[in-house]
Amino acid sequence: MAASSAAESTAHMLRLVLTCRKITAEVMIPRTGAIVAMASSGEQEFVQQHRARLFSRFPRSRSIWDARDAARVGEKLGLRLRGAGVDVVEVDLDLELSRPPHYRRPLASLFLSVQQAGVRVAGADKLKWP
Repeated sequence: MAASSAAESTAHMLRLVLTCRKITAEVMIPRTGAIVAMASSGEQEFVQQHRARLFSRFPRSRSIWDARDAARVGEKLGLRLRGAGVDVVEVDLDLELSRPPHYRRPLASLFLSVQQAGVRVAGADKLKWP
């Protein structure tokens, strides 16, 4: 039984693609490279908010998305994962620890939202967030 739960925890990998314009979270099966679920701040519901934020921000910021957007992306991803029957995803600790410090707070919001949707994020507890 323990071997089964260990295999399940590595069956799905959460991968994040971060740019100054958007945050994309996708869950894939590493063996096959198949994407199980995906959510992005580039989806239609974020567009109007991003346009307003782009022209009204002062001082200008390099990043359009923030911790609230990351949390909404995490919530959408969590719901899609639950719909696909995925209960556990794993993060790449080395990659997440190598990210710049200004990304850590938004990523903490994303991981928390995924967990609140009922999907356990294995490895997120080992990350130190500000």
